[in-house]
Amino acid sequence: MADKRSMLAAALLVITLPATSAEPWQAPDSPFVIGEDHPEVPATCETVQRWIDLAPQVDGRVSFAIEGPIVATGSDGALAYLVMCEEAGVQVMCVTYSREGRSVGEKVQFAGGYARFGPRRILLDPCLASPAS
Repeated sequence: MADKRSMLAAALLVITLPATSAEPWQAPDSPFVIGEDHPEVPATCETVQRWIDLAPQVDGRVSFAIEGPIVATGSDGALAYLVMCEEAGVQVMCVTYSREGRSVGEKVQFAGGYARFGPRRILLDPCLASPAS
């Protein structure tokens, strides 16, 4: 009888406890969203190291946004590649169809489909590069 009461008390405790806090990537300042929405708060080159290990682990699209200066650009004729953040830290590459006149040193915002490649590389594909806010 005592075991049944203990189990009932434990069940009631679980039911009455407030919901557990959200995952860290769901914080109000998170640069991640599930799906194709645009994150409201972009990461920066200074904060991206914090966020890279907090990315949501889901099957499906995760979108990510970051704001800062372009450090490198390239193109293979079909696609353009824009890179943000210095090589010594976490770098973010935006794969898009055109550089649209974007150049090294210009402050922009990247937003796109998140994929991590190693401990210090993020690929956003597809990605939009727009002027920084």
